[in-house]
Amino acid sequence: MQCFSFIKTMMILFNFLIFLCGVALLAVGIWVSIDGPSFLKIFGPLSSSAMQFVNVGYFLIAAGAVLFALGFLGCYGAQTENKCALMMFFLILLLIFTAEVAAAVVALLYTTTAEHLLTSLVVPAIKQDYGSQKDFTQVWNTTMDGLKCCGFNNFTDFEDSPYVKNHHTFPPYCCSDSGNGTATGPCTKEKANDTIVQGCFSQLLHDVRTNAVTVGGVAAGIGGLELAAMIVSMYLYCNLK
Repeated sequence: MQCFSFIKTMMILFNFLIFLCGVALLAVGIWVSIDGPSFLKIFGPLSSSAMQFVNVGYFLIAAGAVLFALGFLGCYGAQTENKCALMMFFLILLLIFTAEVAAAVVALLYTTTAEHLLTSLVVPAIKQDYGSQKDFTQVWNTTMDGLKCCGFNNFTDFEDSPYVKNHHTFPPYCCSDSGNGTATGPCTKEKANDTIVQGCFSQLLHDVRTNAVTVGGVAAGIGGLELAAMIVSMYLYCNLK
């Protein structure tokens, strides 16, 4: 009974924290969706553009709703010793865990397929909006500056884009010198072809593989917590009368 009481208490505390995180994310997500400009001023113009680009408000609402439901079911099920709530908690967590494993498998086995799919979506957007849509252009400039890359695949992604049509040059990131990270003079097609700055997708994959231990450790930690929560919920479920 002492072991059962201890696990029950830990289950309540752990899920109460999840519940609070869900409430916080929901509140922020609703704030961003309703009064985005006021919220985005906190982070300055650069972060504002990036957050608008990914429509972070809806993502926060979705993530907050999931955490809210998980935390509530876990707390309620453990506190009231309700088998139905504990089973719902277990099933939702199992679905999330399965989706994460499936996503990891797809990322490992179908990287090339994912690249082709993203290329068919991202490259046309670059050709259409880079240089004409301020937020889109700023997000890509930040990405290319941070990762030291050019385009999704390479500099050819910018051909026929509004930027090239208006400036008759490619973005300076496509001609960046690997030594000091700056481009000297206009970034012409010939110079970009000679510099051969790799695309952002390749650079992102390289960074992920370089930090594979850290990424894998974080993923394993999250998976371990989810497994532990499922085991605890099943333990409580099976020991309730």
